[in-house]
Amino acid sequence: MHPLLQKASIYADGLDHPEGVAVHPDGSIWAGGEAGQIYRISEEGKKVEEIANTGGFILGLAFSPGAEWLAVCDLGHKCIWRLDMAGHQLTKFATGADGHHFNIPNYAVFDAAGNLYVSESGVFREVKGKILKFTNEGKGQIWHDGPFHFANGMAMGPEGKHLYVVATFLPGVERVAIQANGSAGERSLVCTLPETVPDGLAFDAAGNLYVSCYSPNKIFKVSPTHEVSLLIEDWDAHTLSNPTNIAFGGPKLDQLFTANLGRWHITKIDLGIVGMPLPAHQKKA
Repeated sequence: MHPLLQKASIYADGLDHPEGVAVHPDGSIWAGGEAGQIYRISEEGKKVEEIANTGGFILGLAFSPGAEWLAVCDLGHKCIWRLDMAGHQLTKFATGADGHHFNIPNYAVFDAAGNLYVSESGVFREVKGKILKFTNEGKGQIWHDGPFHFANGMAMGPEGKHLYVVATFLPGVERVAIQANGSAGERSLVCTLPETVPDGLAFDAAGNLYVSCYSPNKIFKVSPTHEVSLLIEDWDAHTLSNPTNIAFGGPKLDQLFTANLGRWHITKIDLGIVGMPLPAHQKKA
């Protein structure tokens, strides 16, 4: 058993093969299901509620700055939904941009200004991925045309200077510089992860990047100088079972939560390393 696995536990069970996970400022954990469920899990994982249902297949989730609404990536409906926190009204936010219609809208990330970046995976096993960008009102554009080798999970880098994106079948992680005017700049390789299927990303406060792998049930840590080390693995797939998206949470923001597409639960890892606060956790001026 990997030493850190002793600090990993099942936080909440009974979900329908969750892929996405996001942390609300109130401490609740939000996740999606493969039949369109959007779940809210109370702090400490004691209660699981189905807040809404799209009837699709929920992939990535992201809270807007101030957590006013939740962006929901839906594979079944090939769109992004907006779930308002006040009243939990669900409305369709975007189906694509610049003449491109979503095929696999995989993951969503907000910047501090409220712009939403969405990874379009493209086609399975083909190099057709791209990144779209939307204003808070839903006006969109193709921000980076790629092509990425199945664009998947993303994370905004420290100080918002780069957008990091998983290229699942590279397999590895790339990043795109964000220029002063908001446009996409230089694209570069962060790391490769041979013989893995990387999926999710999250940063800690020190600038280390964490990469969860759908297979073979591992999470890697990538230093600011792009040195790769193994954080945790679960060879028998009981606690980490095809981990997809990851997010920092907990009272001290030092716990790492993982969705497990292969099973029915959210995993909590008592990491003891403080995560990088997201725009959702920063109060609007």
